[in-house]
Amino acid sequence: MKFDNHMHTSLCGHAFGEPEEYVDAARQQGIELVTFTCHVPLEPDDLFGGRRIRMSLDQLPLYRKKIEAARRYGDVKGVKVLCGIEAEIFPHEEAMRSMSETIAESEFDFVLGSLHHQLPGYHNWLDQRGLWEDADIIRSYFKGLIEGVRSGIYDSIAHPDVIRIYGTVEPFAVETYREEIEQFLDALQEKDHCMEVNTSGLIKGVYEVHPAPPILDWAAERRLKLTMGSDSHAPEQVGQHFDSVRKMLKEKGFESLYYFENRVRKEVRL
Repeated sequence: MKFDNHMHTSLCGHAFGEPEEYVDAARQQGIELVTFTCHVPLEPDDLFGGRRIRMSLDQLPLYRKKIEAARRYGDVKGVKVLCGIEAEIFPHEEAMRSMSETIAESEFDFVLGSLHHQLPGYHNWLDQRGLWEDADIIRSYFKGLIEGVRSGIYDSIAHPDVIRIYGTVEPFAVETYREEIEQFLDALQEKDHCMEVNTSGLIKGVYEVHPAPPILDWAAERRLKLTMGSDSHAPEQVGQHFDSVRKMLKEKGFESLYYFENRVRKEVRL
């Protein structure tokens, strides 16, 4: 079975198309299951980007309504539709507590954890701690991911090397920070936690899959469990580069991919 575990809707303010269009795109590619993962509501807007980035809390019922309509449409089209959320990994205790309550109340199928280093609030946090050098920022980023793994909030860690793009630091070879990255991978292994393979990296930034192929080699050595998503922000991006990336994963020794339903991990053989 082919599935896409990371898709957005227009409610996040930077995606296009209706959920039913994403379902149609999935069906055309033989994808049998999709999970929508819009960005979680978080306030205050000056820290977390506001409507350019995410829906407001009072839009969450509309999100559920849209995904339920897509689920019914998918039943007719032969595509199973699940409702997830892309949550934040963020050094803000009050916001994380509020976010966790929202997640617990919403009964999502799947919760992705993302550290979006480009958010104004994260830059403020770095400045307050005098973390201005690239090396310090990168080390802090991977420490944040480790805290996310250990928090128990998330099912999978999304695009784990996204710190390489969007301008917070200069692009870097992942081998330069192998020690820090392997500490993150060790935390995943210790907690039996999933990491996402995100194919959107192939269309932006350094034009490599997230995480980069060397990181996938280190993950394969640890027999880590992977989810997989397109991070699509338009219907034409659904399932982008899936065939080539699935082939690469097989060559690296991965035998399965995983998705979540009702927060329960399910295995699908590659």
